[in-house]
Amino acid sequence: MQLFMLWTHLKIKTHTLLPIEMKKSFIAILAMVAGGSVVYAQDTVVNPQPVVADSDTISAASELSEVVIEAPRLVRKADMDLYYPSESAVANSKNGMQMLRNLMIPSINVNEALGMVTSSGEDVQLRINGRVSSIDQVKSLLPETIKRVEWIDNPGLRYNGATSVLNFIVANPAIGGAVMTNAMPALNQAWGNYFADFKLNSGYSQFEVWGRFKLTNKIKSHREYKETFTYPDGTSISRNETSRGGIMDNSMGNFSASYSYIKPDTTILMVDLSYFKKFSDRFLYKGLLSLSDGTDDILLHDMHGDKGGTPGLSAYLEQHLPGKQILVVDFNASFYNGRSYHDYIEQLDGGDLISDVHTLIKDRNQAYAVEANYIKNWNKSRLTAGASYTANRNRSVYENLGGQVFHQCQDKAYFFAEYFYNLGKVTLTGGMGAQYTSFNFRESDQGNSSWNLRPQFTATYRPADHSQFRLNFTTWQSAPSLAETNVAPQQIDGFQWRIGNPELKTSSSYMLTLRYNFTLPRVNGTFGVRAFTSPDAITPRLFWSEDRLVTTYENSRGLDNITLWLAPQVEIVPEWLMLSGTLQYRAERMRGKDYKLYNHNWSGDVSVMLMHWGFTLTGMYRRAQQDLWGQTISWGENISMIELAYNWKNWEFGAGMLMPFGRYDQGSKSLNQYNTNESHMRLDMRIPYIQISYNLQWGRQKRGAHKLINADANVDQSSAGSR
Repeated sequence: MQLFMLWTHLKIKTHTLLPIEMKKSFIAILAMVAGGSVVYAQDTVVNPQPVVADSDTISAASELSEVVIEAPRLVRKADMDLYYPSESAVANSKNGMQMLRNLMIPSINVNEALGMVTSSGEDVQLRINGRVSSIDQVKSLLPETIKRVEWIDNPGLRYNGATSVLNFIVANPAIGGAVMTNAMPALNQAWGNYFADFKLNSGYSQFEVWGRFKLTNKIKSHREYKETFTYPDGTSISRNETSRGGIMDNSMGNFSASYSYIKPDTTILMVDLSYFKKFSDRFLYKGLLSLSDGTDDILLHDMHGDKGGTPGLSAYLEQHLPGKQILVVDFNASFYNGRSYHDYIEQLDGGDLISDVHTLIKDRNQAYAVEANYIKNWNKSRLTAGASYTANRNRSVYENLGGQVFHQCQDKAYFFAEYFYNLGKVTLTGGMGAQYTSFNFRESDQGNSSWNLRPQFTATYRPADHSQFRLNFTTWQSAPSLAETNVAPQQIDGFQWRIGNPELKTSSSYMLTLRYNFTLPRVNGTFGVRAFTSPDAITPRLFWSEDRLVTTYENSRGLDNITLWLAPQVEIVPEWLMLSGTLQYRAERMRGKDYKLYNHNWSGDVSVMLMHWGFTLTGMYRRAQQDLWGQTISWGENISMIELAYNWKNWEFGAGMLMPFGRYDQGSKSLNQYNTNESHMRLDMRIPYIQISYNLQWGRQKRGAHKLINADANVDQSSAGSR
């Protein structure tokens, strides 16, 4: 105790009087005088793909009797940033999503209430020890088991086109079982999120069952909509929609049961059965249409949505071989049985029908995927090679077309090899991928196939510990979807129809990104510039066919854009008050066969967090970016949130509100010469809610099985057209 008091007294003095280098020397001398042994805590999880570019200055906490030297919260690597959770971040978290929120990673927007993780408006791919994972799987993580979070904003070829990746490195818990529950009901509407997870271990085996239910039932909404149709002869007619109210449903549930056999550093075997049920995803609008030609107003009823279920099977094997080699194989299969519908009615006040459109598509679709990777590590380099195959078999019945059946086959094969090498302050990564895509309609024997190369290169230069430059070039391909290629005609309203184009070709995208990462006292962040081009992007194309305005799809002349962003994180009061955010500017150009359009806009988000005495106060505001695609500019949700939570033993109690300020807005506007329109979807999202979380842990538990790869077997789905 005397030694501890002396240490505390001297630490206070040296903190204010000594330069940084003298402080480090003084701490080292004191450690030797104390005669203790310094123990470096290591990750108990074997990371089969270690980052060998740079050595951590301190990779974890170093302990000497009662002296604790805390690890740096952020470590810059050549190909990723490592974030180590602080004690307060762990103490104020009851699941993996809350932990991610508490890390306040710059440029990452975490919305636990809506179950979203985004960066610069794009979805972030989530992984657990390398395995592609869902929001629910991340939520099921115990905060105490998360050793670090890897933020990869320039994913390599093995990530197969992901724009950014968050990888949770999870260590062995020293417990034998765990129960996690979370409930987030709203106080004024039928809205909420409910989650439960149960883990049990026996020897090398682990059993896990989890489930989630998301309720959104009859949320009040309305639409602001106006449009102008221009005929080929130059005449036009405008329609202005006055809202008479509407509702939105978006209820769904997930269930998963898995068995894992884990023999550390040798073999991992995992089998998972899952079921996803979309109970209702419905949008209903009612309005009054006023026409510019002076004709009578029109009553409008517009409803569209879908529902269905998707069972899935996953099997995974990871085998460690001599000489730092690893072989991993993953198989996935999923089956979709559901329907998509659209009802659109226009009628005069007297009851006479003008348009009566009913579309009903029943799908029974299947997807199968297998992927294998080989990984070889050396002291300063790494080789990764892999191959994958995905097959989609789709069967769609159009009830509105007399039960007409359409079959589509989609096949995708992907091969890649990537090499990483460290040259001191410079690290280089280069690789090449090749992708084969094919789709075919059985009834018409129409389709297309192609081979595409995917080169990728990254160079990183770190002149000092506090700064890093990273240049990345990447490419990927996008195959046309089922909705874009299906030749079955769909009526949307009294003017508009939609029909797919089976002659579409797989499009390619190219992106060059330069980032500067900086770490200063209490401030870290990223400044970046990104140039993107997709010279043959698949976009909608409109044309008149007699009195019908038809939407089809084409390989356009391309989209080009440039983006600049600044994403800082500021530790205003260490361990108490933190601020992070993103400010972004984008300028873009879109060219089709007969048009050229430009768009530029500012977007961003800001989050603030105050943690102390077991309380956590968070606030968030996001202004969505506007994206130009084809002749349409669209934007996601402009949203705000505030929440206050309190941690007590195994419990967390919280209360918050969605949209405490501002106005919910999600929409689009069309700049097409034949149809200009603007649509704003407004929801009654000023929702107060409470949140209750409970964690119970006991015994001795083995590490959960986590994949290094994930074969993509996402089943395709039809879409009934809507305005």
